[in-house]
Amino acid sequence: MIEKQSPVERLHLLWIALFSAGILFALRVINLQILMHSYYKEISDRNRTQIIPQTAPRGRIFTRDGTAVATSKPSFSMVYFPQEGQNLKSLEKMARALSGSLNLSIEEFRTALYKSVKGLPVKLAEGISDKNMFLISEMRTIYSGINIITESRRFYPFGAFLSHMTGYIGKMEARDWEKYSKERDYTMDSRIGKSGLEKAFEKSLKGKDGGVYLEVDSKGRLMSILESRRWQPGSDIFLTVDFRIQKAAEDGLAGSLTGKGAVVAVDPRSGAILAFASTPDYDPNMYVLGAAGPDAERLKQAPEFNCAIQGTYAPGSAFKIVVAAAALELNKIKPEETFFCPGFYDAGSRIFRCWEKKGHGNMNFLNGIAHSCDVYFYNLGLKTGAMNIEKFSKMFRLGELSNVALAGEKAGNLFGPTRRLAKMSYWFIGDTLNLSIGQGELLATPMQLAQIASAVANRGTFWKPYFVDRVADADGNTVYKEEPEILSKVSLRPSTWDLLRDGLEKAVLEGTGRPARIAGARVFGKTGTAQNPHGKDHAWFVAFAETDVEPSRIAVCVLVEFGEHGASSAAPIAKQVIEAALGDKNSDEWLVNSGEQKKN
Repeated sequence: MIEKQSPVERLHLLWIALFSAGILFALRVINLQILMHSYYKEISDRNRTQIIPQTAPRGRIFTRDGTAVATSKPSFSMVYFPQEGQNLKSLEKMARALSGSLNLSIEEFRTALYKSVKGLPVKLAEGISDKNMFLISEMRTIYSGINIITESRRFYPFGAFLSHMTGYIGKMEARDWEKYSKERDYTMDSRIGKSGLEKAFEKSLKGKDGGVYLEVDSKGRLMSILESRRWQPGSDIFLTVDFRIQKAAEDGLAGSLTGKGAVVAVDPRSGAILAFASTPDYDPNMYVLGAAGPDAERLKQAPEFNCAIQGTYAPGSAFKIVVAAAALELNKIKPEETFFCPGFYDAGSRIFRCWEKKGHGNMNFLNGIAHSCDVYFYNLGLKTGAMNIEKFSKMFRLGELSNVALAGEKAGNLFGPTRRLAKMSYWFIGDTLNLSIGQGELLATPMQLAQIASAVANRGTFWKPYFVDRVADADGNTVYKEEPEILSKVSLRPSTWDLLRDGLEKAVLEGTGRPARIAGARVFGKTGTAQNPHGKDHAWFVAFAETDVEPSRIAVCVLVEFGEHGASSAAPIAKQVIEAALGDKNSDEWLVNSGEQKKN
């Protein structure tokens, strides 16, 4: 039997419901009026204010010797303040006059001027040239309301120099706005980092824009000018890259057989990048203001491909360093053991040639690596075994990203029996022979081979490569400091490292690396020629150098696309880079002061 509630009980329930509703209402009011006050006030302020932004100077980018490779300079923009009595007809007349005189797009002028119908000032043009400044001063006597404001514009004083590292800035696009729309310091007119350092350190480099703040009514019409705020500059970035070493790298590539390739130079004691060049390059100044028409197409075709970390190539004979390390460490050969080179190796079903067609004769370990004898390394590879070569390739971080702080890095391709097995395919003797001299499906980037040269120089430490030493705010206070980081270590017997170094030094003194010899320095190097199915062979040279009074402080990798021979195309560039580094008397002082010098 269901009992009916009495009128008194129902009244109590009603009072409880009303009391609960009252409590909830009171809490909501407290939340809106007190806790959320600042939030809604900010929204209200945004709804009743508009701003004509004045772009703040982005932070500067300096090489380690204090040379600014990215800075800002004054730039003039034209702003129109609406006038009484204006109408669409007068605005159209002004748009045509401005477009014709300044040789700028009439559509852009028309779109901007029509926005002024609501009474709001609008920005008509940016980056006005000196010639156009003169024309505008004349037109101001005809069309009232035209004014000039001073802003800051990104400027790269050395043009394409270091462009693949600095990157460039460009106009905000719709896909960018999805990311930056919630940031107070960004508008749809903002210029943002699009690649390289400019993109990776966007938040640090971006200054706080100033501008003229305007009060508008609910319909967006101008009521009054509230205030003018001065901008605040962004933070500065100080690189590990040395201007002189970088210039030697870029000049070397520019003067090479094809003008295409990459140079990566690192400090074996820390992983600090000393030079980072990739050609073809581009002038980032082209992107600052953007372009229309034919110029826009030219910008789209600019060579943004970063050969140093995105280009993957067969390492050729430069890979013989890894094969030699495996054979020595696993006791597969004795250094004095010889193999006869008649100029070819007979594998039964196929003849594998040596690059020296007439043959090298009897070759021991030191001569084999110094003269880069293919037949010696065919024998070395077979004795060592493909599985062991694959294992040591992993140890030397082939097929692994270097983790450098630039977008788009490729890992290359680690080639070996394990990979073939994963594809349910057979491994043949010919694959081992090709692998032994760095040909076939094995692919590496210039950055990876620079790391290998660095690891041999310091006897086994793979550092994470980095190029930003520190970031400092406008007052000079350090807000970020990069610390050297070890990625991995290769533990080999001291005798293995000694023999590798002896062979690489002999290659420069007597063998294929002779063009890299430097008086007063010990240079250790290895040439490489990578077979290219699409054209002429690519040329490699990897090296490191030291003097009698100090350990190695530079390791370098040079790749010249279609350069054919490492000795003639790549080694001379490496020599230039090393000479620039050894001639830098301030190098060690800077390393000590920055806390980067390490004992290995």
